[in-house]
Amino acid sequence: MNIPKNLQYTQNHEWILIQGNQALIGITDFAQNQLGDIVYIDVDTLEEELEVEEVFGTIEAVKTVSDLFMPLSGRVIELNSKIEENPELLNSDPYKDGWIVKIEITDFSEISNLLDSEKYSELVNL
Repeated sequence: MNIPKNLQYTQNHEWILIQGNQALIGITDFAQNQLGDIVYIDVDTLEEELEVEEVFGTIEAVKTVSDLFMPLSGRVIELNSKIEENPELLNSDPYKDGWIVKIEITDFSEISNLLDSEKYSELVNL
């Protein structure tokens, strides 16, 4: 299972790549593996400001539908158009082409609540 060291993680299996005052958010390799074949993604929060842990979208897999939770408070400023056309990118490339949204971070103090790759590995028992 791939858990890149340059990312931070949540207990809900989202990853976040912080780039200045913005960040990319996606789901982890563990999450996509648990979900199975992803067939649809729904994010209707573009331009909305959301608090940490708020739902910013849903992922539909063959077996289930799962909510996506904000790892940090912020405003959703971009959706990844590639995954709207090819949701299977979340399965095949969850950390690069399979990112889901870009946010503008509004509360940097919440970063300390995120997990590093080592702690996330412990969470998923690797």
